[in-house]
Amino acid sequence: MNGLDSIRPLLGSSHSLPIALKIERGLAICFSDLHLPTSLSFPFTPVRASILNLLHHFHLILSLSMHQHIRPIPLFLSLLLFSGVVLFFPYSLFRSDSKVRSIIWDTPRVFEWRPCAWWKEKDGSLEALPETNNGYIRVDCYGGLNQMRRDLCDGIGIARLLNATMVLPKFDVAAYWNESSDFGDIFDIDYFIERTKGYVRVIKELPDELKSKEPFKVDCSKRKGQFDYVEVVLPSLLKHQYISFAPAVSQRRDRYPLHAKAALCQGCYNALRLTRTLETKARELLDAIPKPFLSLHLRFEPDMVVFSRCTYPSLSPSSLKAIEIARNSDFVISNKKPLTGMAARQWRSRGKCPLTPQETAFILQSLGIPSNTFIYLAAGDELMEIEGFTSIYKNVYTKSSLLSHVDFDSMHGNTKAALDYYVSINSDAYVATYFGNMDKIVGAMRAAKGLYKTLLLNRRAFANYSAEGLEGDDLARVLWEVHREDFVTGRGSAVPDCFCESRM
Repeated sequence: MNGLDSIRPLLGSSHSLPIALKIERGLAICFSDLHLPTSLSFPFTPVRASILNLLHHFHLILSLSMHQHIRPIPLFLSLLLFSGVVLFFPYSLFRSDSKVRSIIWDTPRVFEWRPCAWWKEKDGSLEALPETNNGYIRVDCYGGLNQMRRDLCDGIGIARLLNATMVLPKFDVAAYWNESSDFGDIFDIDYFIERTKGYVRVIKELPDELKSKEPFKVDCSKRKGQFDYVEVVLPSLLKHQYISFAPAVSQRRDRYPLHAKAALCQGCYNALRLTRTLETKARELLDAIPKPFLSLHLRFEPDMVVFSRCTYPSLSPSSLKAIEIARNSDFVISNKKPLTGMAARQWRSRGKCPLTPQETAFILQSLGIPSNTFIYLAAGDELMEIEGFTSIYKNVYTKSSLLSHVDFDSMHGNTKAALDYYVSINSDAYVATYFGNMDKIVGAMRAAKGLYKTLLLNRRAFANYSAEGLEGDDLARVLWEVHREDFVTGRGSAVPDCFCESRM
């Protein structure tokens, strides 16, 4: 429904439209007499945006009325009509400040992303699993939880591609979290095996003849450019019968045959469930958060800033010190030196620099997110400059504030990441400040669940418009327009090729 259609019920039936147009012309003349400035005098908020939208539609009707040479009507009648439209206009100009509702979420979407039918429904068009296989594969996953999940998803597709039986994956987190937790400590093994039936074979234990054998290692993770797993990995699988491998980040999934893609999609988005113990704890955390709420994945930890190679000279001395410590740590980062001069400006203009908590708060305000919104902060323990966010958005909840000290202190990094993941895929809205592995997984899972209030904040737009000198209300206006376009077209919640674009 467009703006004109929305106010026609207030103006009467079609045969009385000339009278309605006459009223509209009087209303416009009323505003002309009042010399109302085009920018209006109040801040750029959902209220202002809605009124501007309303005035725009009045202007359209005014153009029609002038074309028909209709006589204006008195001032008081124009004001009366405008008051009625403001009170009853279906767009809801004035909102309760206690809910996660804003112009961004209320804007009708043009597209939505939904799981593609060719793998979700498994309609018989997919190639059936062969009766025999070429050997056994174990996927070795490294890094944080969501990075390991990404590698596991790729590994499922590759196992099907090579007609191999999957052994339960190995989660190696010692180097990343300094802890020991395996696949079965996070995900429900039996559920995973059951849900992947017909897509790929998965076993808990190797056959007796292979139990004492170490897998032949094939490391694809460091490979650059495109390559063919059938050519590179299959010969080793056929020769050794049991291999372990780490998938390559650069491998393009669109080169898989359809049955391998289907295995990847099913395994990644329809077969991974937290263990019962972990899901119970996650549900307790979710229930403790006031509703409705927004989950915010905010990335501004020292190692994140070092990895980005961006500089933030206005940070507090404690934050600058933490960044310097991270830069001099033994944790392997290919290049820790911050960029300077023109290179730094170009890098920031490409949207490569993480948003600070204060910048994040400004963008959320620009999008009309009320300051009393309940917000769950899905973030690491070392988040810096959080006061820049909580000084504006005060209803902020974290794992440490909602869980008991005993529970929180006993949790490892992967467990905490799993809780953030669970809360985020079930939140009323989800906003990410940096498009990392968690955001890709959460965005896809929310699309699979039909939850579309998902948005990736546009760092490039913020950097470029700020560099042009825009600030305050002017900057807020353009940021709202950019993010509105992202949300309407679905660009703000990118999902992989297991999902198909659906026009609304």
